[in-house]
Amino acid sequence: MNRALTLHDLIVAGIALAAGIAAGLLLRATLRWLGERARRTRWSGDDFVVDALRTLVPWTAIAGGAAVAATVLPLTARVGHNVNMTLTALLILAATLTAARVITSLVRSLAQSRSGVAGSATIFVNITRVVILAMGCLVVLQTLGISIAPLLTALGVGGLAVALALQDTLANLFAGVHILASKTVQPGDYIRLSSGEEGYVVDINWRNTVVRQLSNNLVIIPNAQLAGTNMTNFNRPEQQLSIMVQVGVGYDSDLEHVERVTTEVVENVMTDITGAVPDHEPAVRFHTFGDSRINFTVILGVGEFSDQYRIKHEFIKQLHQRYRKEGITIPAPTRTVTVQQRDAPVAFPHQREATESVP
Repeated sequence: MNRALTLHDLIVAGIALAAGIAAGLLLRATLRWLGERARRTRWSGDDFVVDALRTLVPWTAIAGGAAVAATVLPLTARVGHNVNMTLTALLILAATLTAARVITSLVRSLAQSRSGVAGSATIFVNITRVVILAMGCLVVLQTLGISIAPLLTALGVGGLAVALALQDTLANLFAGVHILASKTVQPGDYIRLSSGEEGYVVDINWRNTVVRQLSNNLVIIPNAQLAGTNMTNFNRPEQQLSIMVQVGVGYDSDLEHVERVTTEVVENVMTDITGAVPDHEPAVRFHTFGDSRINFTVILGVGEFSDQYRIKHEFIKQLHQRYRKEGITIPAPTRTVTVQQRDAPVAFPHQREATESVP
């Protein structure tokens, strides 16, 4: 300290620090107002810009006020150097948090735009956040004068031991990355595993895949198990699919009339019911002479997997009503049983005579 600390120095330093804090609070309120205005626009880029400045700018103003206050005070060279290092590390930490928030938001937005669903692939978001924060912490340590070379060496040796201890976790992590990178499964797809589980993929995180069943229950599947099992994805390569409904009519029915009536019902269902495919070409295929009826298959177009239940429901209702109107019968299975009786010989009971001795 080259000179003694005076009251004037304390007042000026306090004013500089208070001005920095006030400027930070004012800038934060201003950026919050700008963020509300940015959310109303169609362009999403302004949201990322405001979000980036919301954390960095207020802390920069506070650090600037603290730096001015430090220059006013009669500090020694060593203390001044430590203060500057601390303020620099604080700014680097704020910049790291800002970069992590902005980049993870971009990754989340990219994942949502690629999958086209509300759910997000958090595995990429979490990996990106951890990498950015780790790099920022290393820069902060280097700024504070702490050598990171021994730390990196220790992390390398310890990382091998951690990798051996966390084989299952790492297997699930890389399996999740492989699933998303290969685009075999994306959030929002409807899948069915060979073990019987099925439902909508809600999220794929660093360890497991969350599947929501139609009953609104959640099934948690490890990523390694999902990557190594046989699976049917009903959204790939396209979301629309065809479903088959089995129908049968009596032998006395006019098959040309049956085909025409059934085709009209299919066209009405495809046009009027939500979730159907309006441009689907109706298909009726007779295939079996049954015990009491002629069986055929009706092929319907469905826009999405869960819509098939509603479309089947409406189709069966309308088809039954139309068949009754047209006089087309759907016979129930019948079986004729013939009972034959054969004359069986009459068996007489064996009679035994009892002899009684007279004394």
